[in-house]
Formats: sequence, C-alpha cells, structure tokens
Amino acid sequence: MKFTRVCSLLTVLLASGASAESYVIGVEELAFAPHYSVDKQGQYQGFARELFDAFAADSGIQLSYKPLPVAGLLPALLAGEVDFKYPDSSLWAQAQKAGQDLAYSQPVVNYVDGVLVAPKRQGKPLEQLKRLAMVDGWTPWGYQERIDAKQVQLTYSDDLRKMIHQALKQDTDGAYFNVVVATHYLDNIRARPGALVFDPELPHTRGTFHLSSLRHPELLQRFDRFLIERHAEVAALKDKYRVEANLDSEYMGMEQWKVDFLKRQKAKQVAQ
Repeated sequence: MKFTRVCSLLTVLLASGASAESYVIGVEELAFAPHYSVDKQGQYQGFARELFDAFAADSGIQLSYKPLPVAGLLPALLAGEVDFKYPDSSLWAQAQKAGQDLAYSQPVVNYVDGVLVAPKRQGKPLEQLKRLAMVDGWTPWGYQERIDAKQVQLTYSDDLRKMIHQALKQDTDGAYFNVVVATHYLDNIRARPGALVFDPELPHTRGTFHLSSLRHPELLQRFDRFLIERHAEVAALKDKYRVEANLDSEYMGMEQWKVDFLKRQKAKQVAQ
C-alpha cells in the first residue's frame, strides 16, 4: 500500500503559487533499515521518510531532511540548525537537554533493544555473557551494573555491520542493538538469517521513538492529530516496513519463514 495522496494539498498550493510552510527534520546519518537509512546520493529513505512525507502532504507543508552524525544531531537541534529531530525521546541525553524546553510528539513507533547471540548460546544465563559487542554511542541498558563490576567487557564498533561481524566470528558472546534492525540486516542484507537470534531471557529494553522540536510545538500537535486520524494507514505503513515485527509476541527477533512455520504448526495442533 503506497502511503501517499495522488493530489495532495501540498501540490495544490505549489501549483497555485502559494508558499507552503517549510521545515527541516534533522535525521540520523545511519544505516538503520527498515526504520530509516541514507542512500549513496544522501537521500533519506525508509519507514520514517514515507511517514513524514505523508504528514507533509496531508498538512500542506514542505519537509526536507538533513542527515547528520548521531552525535551532532541534538546539538544541531538546540542550535536551531534544524527544526525537528528524529528519532528522539525525553529519556535520552537528559544532561545535554537540561534547561531546554523541548517538546515531543506522541510515540511514532515501538522498539526493543536487546542482545543477539549465536543460536547455541540462546537461553544461557546472564552470568555466561562476558563479552558484549556494541555500536559506539549506544547505552546497554540493563547491563551497566555488571559492566561497572567488570563482569561484562564491552567491545565497540563503528556500525552495525562491523558489530555483527564480530559476533558472527564469536569474538564476543553477543551483540546489543535494536532487535528489528539487527534481524533485518541479517535476513536481507547480510543474507545470514538465523545466524544470530534475539535472547528474550537476557535484559532488554522497550521504548518508543518520538519527533522532537525546540521551536515548533504547535506542529508536533498537528503531527499527533495526523497519527490519530490516519491511524489505519500508519499501521499499514508499519506492516509494510515491518518496523514493529513480532515485538509483542514469542516470535520477536525470528526470521519470518520460521515465524510462519511455527504459526502453521501451532494452528495444526489446535485443529487436532
């Protein structure tokens, strides 16, 4: 389902010569598919791009996207170099945000961050996780106490690709990342489905991505109304990109063929 309007209010405004409101969303210059990524031409793409483009068309505004390094995104927002930041959360970078009157949208999408391990390690107790791979800049929620006690050693990588490579070579006992993104990478980009699997028995974190702004809280309110009024289409877009795939089920982090197989097996058992 293509989430656009054939003749949007934005098109009408431009055709008539009227000037539409124009805003810049600061986004992460990061390979984070299916949520978002930036192609070789510098174009922002993925679930987030299609969602915000649909909001712009629905609201009669113009949105552009400015990819920035993750560490530079919040400073750019606070300095007024971009109008919005995505993704964001009131729980992130609280020290940097102290004294700033930031506003946040309602949740855009749910996520789970956790540890992916080799299948033979799945279900092993936390005490056996000694080496944990991380992407630089990430915070391993749920592991800090063991890290401080030197019971877990962290190994940092520049990006997901390098981190997954370390875990596959068994240089580490597991890799901490967004479960949907890591699974998507293994299934569709690395073509190694099931090589690493999410371990739900290990500490993991649930959260939500939000759109934030320092100067335009009124537009965030319009965006919130859009999420409510176009709920069915937003849900269809999430299904299209699978950004919340199996997050609330026992199949979280599994490759899709295995999910389908297990569901068929369960259906057969019920029918007997």
